[in-house]
Amino acid sequence: MALNYPQIDPVAIDLGFFQVHWYGLMYLLGFVAAYLLGKKRAGRDDAPLKPAQVGDMIYYCAIGVVLGGRFGYVFFYNLPKFLDDPIWLFRVWEGGMSFHGGLLGVMFAMFLYARHLGCRYFQLMDFVAPLVPIGLGLGRIGNFIGGELYGRATDVSWGMVFPTDPEGLIRHPSQLYQVGLEGVIFFAILWWYSSKPRPMYAVSGMFLACYGVFRFIVEFVREPDAHIGFIAWDWLTMGQVLSMPMILGGYLMITFAYRRKGNSVESKKVSR
Repeated sequence: MALNYPQIDPVAIDLGFFQVHWYGLMYLLGFVAAYLLGKKRAGRDDAPLKPAQVGDMIYYCAIGVVLGGRFGYVFFYNLPKFLDDPIWLFRVWEGGMSFHGGLLGVMFAMFLYARHLGCRYFQLMDFVAPLVPIGLGLGRIGNFIGGELYGRATDVSWGMVFPTDPEGLIRHPSQLYQVGLEGVIFFAILWWYSSKPRPMYAVSGMFLACYGVFRFIVEFVREPDAHIGFIAWDWLTMGQVLSMPMILGGYLMITFAYRRKGNSVESKKVSR
């Protein structure tokens, strides 16, 4: 028993001389969603930037996502291929993007934009964090339509046979699990958590911790990259290795944020 995989053409718009793939369209929709949410958040008194500056912020983020995502995939997941063929780094049409690389790219881009704005770096990162999950969820929908990054073989009744799978096995639709976890639930948590003023570093820490946990969980049913396989113990994947520092770092940032806030409150009491 298996669900029928919906046969959707990966090409959303085909003009003959120019094609727009669903995956790229999902990236675009993700940036639009981040822009609209950013405009809403920029209206708050504690926002580090004005609504008119949100467009520039998205521009910086887009460059960080694309460059970081590509470099991350090449160096985290396929370094031997790059060493054999360095020009492959620039052949982006052949596919290959990494969330963890994209995150590093955005972090660096926001460092540059924070300097441009003259605000504190983590003020800006705390502002940006809740804008990201919708784009992550849309990106996973793009993965599902493209029949890529599917799950491991399974006998669950909602498993699917992906036409891109050379083995033709019934597999977990792990992309949809990620839509639910990294998109819907992740967004709900971060948007709710950031709806009230939080100490600096806390929202960024919550982002790192939650994503790390969600990604670590999904990796148990997601098929590891064929050229990498399992890193250790016949279950540890590269995605989990890259997520563990996020979980630890997020926890430490949240702890530091609230201890720092508590120490600040105590200092004010003493000064009185």
